[in-house]
Amino acid sequence: MLGDDLVVVTGGGGFIGGHLIADLRRRGARVRAVDIKPLDEWWQRFADVENVRLDLREREACAAAARGARQVFNLAADMGGMGFIETHRAECSLSVLINTHMLLAARDQGVERYFFASSACVYAAGKQSVAAVTPLRESDAYPAQPEDGYGWEKLFSERLCRHFTEDFGLATRVARLHNVYGPLSTYDGGREKAPAAICRKVVIAAMRGERDIEIWGDGEQTRSFMFVDDGVEGIRRLMDGDVSTPVNVGSAELVSINDLVDIVEEIAGVRLRRHYRLDAPVGVRGRSSDNTLIRQELGWAPEIPLVEGMEQTYRWIHDRIHARERARVTA
Repeated sequence: MLGDDLVVVTGGGGFIGGHLIADLRRRGARVRAVDIKPLDEWWQRFADVENVRLDLREREACAAAARGARQVFNLAADMGGMGFIETHRAECSLSVLINTHMLLAARDQGVERYFFASSACVYAAGKQSVAAVTPLRESDAYPAQPEDGYGWEKLFSERLCRHFTEDFGLATRVARLHNVYGPLSTYDGGREKAPAAICRKVVIAAMRGERDIEIWGDGEQTRSFMFVDDGVEGIRRLMDGDVSTPVNVGSAELVSINDLVDIVEEIAGVRLRRHYRLDAPVGVRGRSSDNTLIRQELGWAPEIPLVEGMEQTYRWIHDRIHARERARVTA
């Protein structure tokens, strides 16, 4: 238990950050949440949390964010799904300023533990060229060939965490998160990831009585998707543990995008014709998490089945879209 010690969560107005803060509150932590977005745009906001709007690309803002903190969970980044990160590489790369300045602030403020949210996008593209991909081990990040822009920023920031541990004694923890999804995630506007995007498309098609859906790529590209509750559990266990090297936090349940659409159609009770957009951003051909290390070190690995998580995700997006439609009709 952290008691009265202050815990800072950057990216606190975002999807994973909001769920992490909810979990920390349940565990009795005193939390400061920091995000660049206006407070009324945060996915979750809690009255008993210190909610602060700051641009953490600025060093002075990071110093203010970390002041008095015992632990820092750094989840802040300019990112989204493949439709965003493949077309905004400079913006994604500039997130390196956030981690650089937050590490400096953590060192200067005497923070005891520092968590960095990395990504499976650090893995070498050459090891993800087939749909029937071999699950990625932590060592597969090298020789380096990460996702351009976003992946390079994450890989560099991982190494910066390591060097702050080596040179300054700051205890750092790094999770390579694999495709986190769930309720209270972005589902439209261009930054959404595949699970939320497919839910949105199916909800809208069913609501409008349409029988067609657009799929990016040929639908045979594969991924493993991790429900947000597992992600939060993994982050907490990693922060509390003794592993200082990057660790996969992701599901080992490999599915194709077509499989994912099948699951959502089953939940929605519809069948749709699929039109494949072959010129759309799709990323690597296949990616899945090897969970050997996390099981060895933490005695745990993500376990919530995709069908179970997608049921909750679909229902939340369904209700949001239908509420928005009702508001539009009555306006």
